[in-house]
Amino acid sequence: MADSKKKKRRNTIIIMAIIWFVVTLPLPWMVTGDVGQNQLGTLLPIIGFISIPFVVLGVAWTLKPELTT
Repeated sequence: MADSKKKKRRNTIIIMAIIWFVVTLPLPWMVTGDVGQNQLGTLLPIIGFISIPFVVLGVAWTLKPELTT
């Protein structure tokens, strides 16, 4: 039973991290082509690095909900 809770929590964390990274991607820029390939190659890592602290906060709050109060 505890193993199933751990798997469920792990899956929740993975889904939250994936959703966060997808939401932060500049999708309109990639679809319309307003940004050149060189700029896109620079922007995506920056966006990824900026997103890491938010993903870590989401993981921490999922594992220890009492941190939010």
